[in-house]
Amino acid sequence: MAWYALKTLLTAGIIVLVSEVAKQKAILGSLIASLPLVSVLGMLWLYGETQDAERLIKHSEGTFWYVIPSLPMFLLLPLLMRKGIGFYGALGAGLALTVALYLLTAKFMSRFGMNL
Repeated sequence: MAWYALKTLLTAGIIVLVSEVAKQKAILGSLIASLPLVSVLGMLWLYGETQDAERLIKHSEGTFWYVIPSLPMFLLLPLLMRKGIGFYGALGAGLALTVALYLLTAKFMSRFGMNL
């Protein structure tokens, strides 16, 4: 139980760090948010708990392929907000775009034997 509490606190700490730093310096907050800290921690915990190299390989590949369709959201959100769309509307549109692109990515990759 203590292990799960530690993992939760560390992961939450990263999110709090990003939001607090971004309040002072938006670009530095963006840099920290762009680091694959949560992914690396997830890989460390996954491998440390399972010692399963094949599972880690699949996890890492899946993470790569799902990062790509998530990137357009970070361009759509500011574009929509600059056009007068409110934050929640722009965020919702960005999330909807991301889900649609996730589904397209999964369908496309399944053609190559990679079932995400």
